[in-house]
Amino acid sequence: MRFLKNIFLANRLYTVLFILITAFLLGFVWPLSFTAAQIGLLILAASVIADGLILFAVNQGVTGDRHMADRFSNGDDNHIQIVLINNYSIDIRCLVYDELPFQFQKRNFVFDVHIPSNKKQVLTYKLRPVQRGTYAFGALNVYVSSALNLLQRRYQFDVGKLVAVYPSFIQMHRYELLTINDRLRQAGIKKVRRVGHTFEFDQIRDYVVGDDYRAVNWRATARRASLMVNQYQDEITNHIYNIIDSSRNMQKAFSGMTLMDYAINTSLVLSNTAVLKKDCAGLITFTDKIQTFIPADKRRRQMYTILEALYNLNTAFLEADYRTVFSYIKGKLTRRCLLIVYTNYESLSAMKRQLAWLKELARLHLLLIVFFEDQEILEMTRREAKSIAAIYDKVIAEEFLFEKRQMVRELQQAGINAILTSPEMLTVNTLNKYLEFKSRGFI
Repeated sequence: MRFLKNIFLANRLYTVLFILITAFLLGFVWPLSFTAAQIGLLILAASVIADGLILFAVNQGVTGDRHMADRFSNGDDNHIQIVLINNYSIDIRCLVYDELPFQFQKRNFVFDVHIPSNKKQVLTYKLRPVQRGTYAFGALNVYVSSALNLLQRRYQFDVGKLVAVYPSFIQMHRYELLTINDRLRQAGIKKVRRVGHTFEFDQIRDYVVGDDYRAVNWRATARRASLMVNQYQDEITNHIYNIIDSSRNMQKAFSGMTLMDYAINTSLVLSNTAVLKKDCAGLITFTDKIQTFIPADKRRRQMYTILEALYNLNTAFLEADYRTVFSYIKGKLTRRCLLIVYTNYESLSAMKRQLAWLKELARLHLLLIVFFEDQEILEMTRREAKSIAAIYDKVIAEEFLFEKRQMVRELQQAGINAILTSPEMLTVNTLNKYLEFKSRGFI
């Protein structure tokens, strides 16, 4: 029974059988055709038996494995390798069907490869997930045929392998390397010159041997008639909170990913950059209530805590309640922090309904509101209008974009920093703003 489960007829065999059946039918008219068909059937039967013996002569004619990471990075290309080893003493042809998770919506994902005898073949492909969660791979099916190509023997490997899709740790590591090597400009991050010292002034004291002569305070020296130096202490660590609105406003998709997932990826990158810059990073997520609160910290284990929280973040498809956010933050955060709120306003009136609470937050903390341009509407304004209906659509789209820009002006007039950005430029624009605030001593 196991033998029958793993043997299949190749396409060539169906073709030969069709020819033989045709020859038998023609035998009613031409007897010679019937005789030729009989001879052909005997040859085919012998060839099928020979092909079966070749394929099943080796107990494990092919060994295979699927190599991939235990975790995938959301929104990035993740590489998968399929390694096949031909243990036959003959060259073989392999049809490789990888049963991908249903989230990718790819059917008949197949490779057609020839593998020489006793050789290894490595196949590589990429997958780009756009949703967080657990993905289940099916079996790796390998259908092997010989040069006769009448039968196929099936091998199955890596049945039911699971992989977790996390927020974009690939993007996080890329920016981490750029930050460590001071090469953020390669990613489009502007370099803002820091004004003043990298240390905060502490006190003036008497000079002792070994002090840096550049720290001599000449005015104090003249008054005291003895050398006096300025003493500095390390600058105060800033607290940075990424605040993610996980309401229904953030469920709109761009390039397959929701705006909330773009915000999640950027929050991970920004938190990691803040920790590398010796700041403390924290996280708050909310809808009509607070979902997640992670106090700001700068220890490296903080990034693991934030990563796990972002991985498990889900939406309740409810309306965002900024009054709840203000009350919670007022009670929890006792020192001035940088609050970066990722949200999406569909209309000016929707933004104005929350403006009073945003003003209260801006009074207590340095507040940055980050929301999104609608890329589909932006593309509509760039198309040439060739009909009356297209002109109306373009005018409405331009009014919508104007309203988005008006939201930025309203927020700025209220003393609130704001960024209107496309999803693909979210990380770069937000990092630029954080580094600007830090370099100018706003936080």
